[in-house]
Amino acid sequence: MMEKHAKIYVAGHRGMVGSAILRKLQAEGYQNLVYRTSSELDLRNQAQVEAFFSVERPDYVFLAAAKVGGIMANNVYRADFLYENLMIESNVIHQAFVHKVKKLLFLGSSCIYPKMAPQPLQEKHLLSGYLEETNEPYAIAKIAGIKLCENYRRQYGCDFISAMPTNLYGPNDNYDLNNSHVIPALIRKFHEAKKNSAPLVEVWGTGTPLREFMHVDDLADASLFVMKNYSEQEFINIGTGEEISIKELAQMVQETVGVPVKIVFDATKPDGTPRKLMDSSKLKRLGWMPKISLQTGLAQVYDLIKAYEYTKV
Repeated sequence: MMEKHAKIYVAGHRGMVGSAILRKLQAEGYQNLVYRTSSELDLRNQAQVEAFFSVERPDYVFLAAAKVGGIMANNVYRADFLYENLMIESNVIHQAFVHKVKKLLFLGSSCIYPKMAPQPLQEKHLLSGYLEETNEPYAIAKIAGIKLCENYRRQYGCDFISAMPTNLYGPNDNYDLNNSHVIPALIRKFHEAKKNSAPLVEVWGTGTPLREFMHVDDLADASLFVMKNYSEQEFINIGTGEEISIKELAQMVQETVGVPVKIVFDATKPDGTPRKLMDSSKLKRLGWMPKISLQTGLAQVYDLIKAYEYTKV
């Protein structure tokens, strides 16, 4: 069990995932929490990370820091996504080993799986085929993080675990249309169409790909659960087990925003992987289940949008 007085480092505490984990820990009574902004600690810098761990010496680490983005950003900034994520995870995981961290959780992404892997995606499907080309650099970096945790465990006995979340949305998401994921992009498009009385909203791709989505607060709950209840070499999937087409998702967001516009699909834009559903049966057998439905989660997020706009949600 993670002691309530233990020092816990949340890497990436200002991001969508890290901030959700921080909220969850605080709600559960953990008060000895450590975090730094990127301006205070550059996780890409080996010397800075070493100095941080030498001073703070955390007992537990949630590694949620990463360079992230949607299809366009992944495809355009390929070198940046590969290099920066490799440096972040390598530095943090190695210093966790050096400074004898009791347990570390590395959070990856469902994009680690091959593009044409059998559905639903099981942990054993890792490295069984070719990756989706548009986000291959990011996926390779995340696979490297998994293997770092796996092999520090095998060689040194470190209690380092990895979890792969499905597609996420929630507070502190990125709403920049040039590099956001699908849900924040759709929310922004429909919200602005409503404000500007636009006649239509354009959605990338054909609308046919199937995706699974989880509210980030559910991920935070699952992250704390696996930190307390899971300690194995193989990474573990975190998902809802439910999927929806991009077309159906666009219609659901439209209903949430409440704007009667025409939805137009731009088939010249990439669809990405045709289907991506996680098999989270291992996690469910341990006793964890998601609590927030997609419809409820979208409504909660849009309430934040209406209150604060994009920069503060």
